[in-house]
Amino acid sequence: MKLGARILKTGIAIMLALLLSELLNVPSPVMAGIAAIFAVQPTIYRSYQSILEQVQGNFIGAIIATAFVLLLGNHIVVIGIAVVIVITINLKLKLENTIGLSLVTLISIMESPGDQFLEFAAIRFSTIMLGVFSAFIVNLVFLPPRYENRLYHKISDATGDIIRWIRLTARNASDHNLLKNEIEKLRSTLSKADGIYSMYKEERKYFKREDAVKARKLVVYRNMLSTSEKALEMLNRLHRFENEYHMLPEHYKESIQEQLDCLITVHEQIMLKYIGKVRQEAAEENPVQCLDKREVFRLFIARQKEYEEEEDNHLYHTMQIVSAILDYGEQVEHLDTLVTSFLSYHRGENEVEIEEQVLE
Repeated sequence: MKLGARILKTGIAIMLALLLSELLNVPSPVMAGIAAIFAVQPTIYRSYQSILEQVQGNFIGAIIATAFVLLLGNHIVVIGIAVVIVITINLKLKLENTIGLSLVTLISIMESPGDQFLEFAAIRFSTIMLGVFSAFIVNLVFLPPRYENRLYHKISDATGDIIRWIRLTARNASDHNLLKNEIEKLRSTLSKADGIYSMYKEERKYFKREDAVKARKLVVYRNMLSTSEKALEMLNRLHRFENEYHMLPEHYKESIQEQLDCLITVHEQIMLKYIGKVRQEAAEENPVQCLDKREVFRLFIARQKEYEEEEDNHLYHTMQIVSAILDYGEQVEHLDTLVTSFLSYHRGENEVEIEEQVLE
């Protein structure tokens, strides 16, 4: 089992909430610890959003609890009705994420009204907000997330696996059933990478200059994801039309294989160039020459004439493979343009610092 930053931050937030409760001599410090659990978020931006929502949600829970106890008492039926009302209000105000903690506030306040109920309610509300603020401090200070690092490695790992499978499949060396399972796993991996991209996008920079660099990086990473998705679609087409592909004439199949090898080599080179493992000058001095889209299309047209002569019915499936190659090639070319432009523009500001693979 991996001990991630979210787990550590949750533990630290609970400890901080309980410690502050003891220092302030707050009754029922466990409420602060429970609140801290709800308030821990994966990014600083989400933490900021969460604390605004939690304040509103807890205020709603506290107000409803106080009003119901003062007017109707704390019978279990009254508590049930109050719960329904709190949930409804939160949903109407689009505060779905605060429902859990709002109900904790509600029940903790309504559980034991006494002679000094209003004071008791204020203390309970303050205790829960103490836990929320403790979690916010932890999100802000401890273990700041490095989503760019995670994002690059997630895309790079998925791309590497896709490229290896393309090489094997183009040479009729892959197992059909095993590849089917791997394609599903790779789709899941790219979906997770898209989630990390969203969290990286939410991270805020403290200087305007950094925001400009971040904006350019976001464009590059978005296109890295798109290029990997096109590569996966290319692999899926080869897998889906495996029999038709291997029934092609040898010279035509070799041309497709050479184009695929060229494209995936360029794709690998771009990923390494972005993090400085391939010098940009070296890539420009010794460029990998692939067929352009017009030459690939001419290959297909030439094969179409052969099909018409042979009365073969595999033309449609061959067209699907060729169209995937053209899509992938265009996306690789676009990504190369973006990365080259990024690395050439304000080199000092655009320095990419990607650490070695880290555990998630």
